[in-house]
Amino acid sequence: MSRPKVVVLGAGFGGLTAAKALDSIADVTLVDRHNFQTFLPLLYQVSTAGLAADHIAHPIRGALRKTKIKFRMGSPITIDHKNKSVKLDSSEVLDFDYLVVALGSATNDFGVKGVAENALGMKSVSEALEIRSSILRRFEDLCRFEDDTKLSITVVGGGPTGVEMAGAIAELKKGPLKSDFASAAKNIQVNLVEAGPRILPSFSPLLSSRTKKDLEKLDVKVLVNTSVKEVKPHEIILGDKTKLASEVTIWAAGVTGEPVMKKLNLPIENGRIAVDETLQVTNYPHIFAIGDISGAKGKDGRFLPMVAPVAMQQGRHLKLQIANLITKKPLLPFKYRDKGSMATIGRHKAVVEVGPLKLAGIPAWYAWLWLHLFYLLGGRNKIGTMADWTWNYLTFDRGNRHIMDIN
Repeated sequence: MSRPKVVVLGAGFGGLTAAKALDSIADVTLVDRHNFQTFLPLLYQVSTAGLAADHIAHPIRGALRKTKIKFRMGSPITIDHKNKSVKLDSSEVLDFDYLVVALGSATNDFGVKGVAENALGMKSVSEALEIRSSILRRFEDLCRFEDDTKLSITVVGGGPTGVEMAGAIAELKKGPLKSDFASAAKNIQVNLVEAGPRILPSFSPLLSSRTKKDLEKLDVKVLVNTSVKEVKPHEIILGDKTKLASEVTIWAAGVTGEPVMKKLNLPIENGRIAVDETLQVTNYPHIFAIGDISGAKGKDGRFLPMVAPVAMQQGRHLKLQIANLITKKPLLPFKYRDKGSMATIGRHKAVVEVGPLKLAGIPAWYAWLWLHLFYLLGGRNKIGTMADWTWNYLTFDRGNRHIMDIN
């Protein structure tokens, strides 16, 4: 029996997992616009000088060694549904028997005016470096003024990403920047803005409250029940029309499916590709969508969270689905197994929730460190990250405080 041809669009957590899982039963071609995979959970540490950018990027071809998977660098521009082929921006046309769309997500501005022009996103290495440069450049401005000029940095979005970013900026201020120029560092104000009644809404109220207290101990101003109406170059207009000074605004309020999906002539539901419970795209049984771009839903009828565990479980599930298609067996619905959530606030400060188990403080912090190091791709990246973390921990310093313009 000939092996089916499978094209996987996107080499993030879901796409790379799916490609590796399918390698034993299909001829797989993996496509991504970059030649590396970014470990998105640690992007905020690059943004705040805690890690070097290359420590969270791993060459895709390196990850595919010892497999038969082909790799193409490019982005899809059209799908020919009749002839089962996808055209890339490199003009190459790839034929497939089954297509897997795992293109990930992009920043969701929820229609808020000024976000695209005046706020910084957190979805790529280049954006992380831009955040780092913006913070450090404005810190240098404070050092030059040597007066009471204030620098307000605002993170919008109180989910795990926003909480981790706000905590990391606060520790950057209280540690390395204070050591560099104390009088300038004390004029930095870090804000965290959340539209809902509490930060970390997916966690228990107890851990949300603990996290808020930990952030406030780091001098982060936490604003809940506070919506954003408009983002301007130097301030934010809040929902009640009051103004919040913000020289640097970081948008961590949410994500939506990667916009390139609109070119692919696939059904879209609330910013994601509409799929059945089998992960097949609605009305397109030969196409699957997984990860952040997939509109898969849980038992409660709500979209599954846009997190790495969902994407990886879906990627592994695809091997069973395509194997069943090959042998003409019925497909099985995807069932997400929630293994818990975690977020770190800073040194010795983190929260972990796994079912009824709730951890906070040092045990949760070590659990967070171990898990992220475990899933980081590449031995070199693991060693480099451990070295950076050890240096940061022992010296209270961050050696990656470089202003590197990416323009």
